[in-house]
Amino acid sequence: MAKLVLMDHDGAIDDLLSQLLVLTMPDTELIGVTVTPADCYIEPALESAYKLLQLMGREDIPLGRGDYYGINAFPNEWRARPEIINALPMLINLPKSPDPYTYLSAPELIIERLSAATDNVTILMTGPCSNLVLALEQAPELTSKIAEVVWMAGAFRTSGNVQMFQHDGSAEWNVFWDPVSSQKLLTLGLPLTLIPLDVTNNVPVTKQFLSTLATQIDYPLSNLTGQFWALTLDTIPSYHYTYFMWDILATSYLAIPEQFKTERIKASISTRPPNAGQTYLDDNGYELTIATDANTSFFYDYLLEQFKR
Repeated sequence: MAKLVLMDHDGAIDDLLSQLLVLTMPDTELIGVTVTPADCYIEPALESAYKLLQLMGREDIPLGRGDYYGINAFPNEWRARPEIINALPMLINLPKSPDPYTYLSAPELIIERLSAATDNVTILMTGPCSNLVLALEQAPELTSKIAEVVWMAGAFRTSGNVQMFQHDGSAEWNVFWDPVSSQKLLTLGLPLTLIPLDVTNNVPVTKQFLSTLATQIDYPLSNLTGQFWALTLDTIPSYHYTYFMWDILATSYLAIPEQFKTERIKASISTRPPNAGQTYLDDNGYELTIATDANTSFFYDYLLEQFKR
């Protein structure tokens, strides 16, 4: 039986690539996608998400619109990337997307999809966790319908990737955007697995990988994903910043968990400056699982194979 997956992402390049990757997984059934207005502007991000569903012939998968805005906004220049995605040659002439304000709100769709599911559902989050927390605050009984939550989030034994005023650099962005909801998530007692910077720092977007992907250009998904990733090489010009496969690595965990090493820990999350959003080991904290290592060569090969489908 296929694994039921409900995905919540925040519309950035790696989130959209992750949505595509889930759609290539033969033993996975994507039952809904919700979008958080974090590393994106919501309207073009929903258009991007819908266009990818069109491309894969899966317009039947419902989309949910995130209306909640977190505490610490992503920089505006990062959030505009879906505008470029929507203009790529393989996407620009697809039929018009629905009005984004006709979609259910993200918490409403999460509640609806969990309620209707015939089996327990894996939640994949590649952006902040706010939509899931809002949904479970409204319908706490639905925690019993969740098989696992896989979240690209946190930095435990490495530095964070937040470079902002009044911050010490210890936090990862998905947690920092809404540290209050992030801490609430830990208290819910869900089967929670985090894929933190500790492992995603090992999978940069490299020109060598893009060169290999380009040899598969006759495959439409290889062509499209190569264009997506090419946009990341100068994606953050204001910082000396490397673009990693943060969300893609977390997404691959659904299909190749045996290629990851994990550890059961207790942790907490700071909710205020100067380390708002910091995820840290805490003997008095909440139990969860974190990935500590991944077979990176297998991972890169896996991506190349999936995008030949």
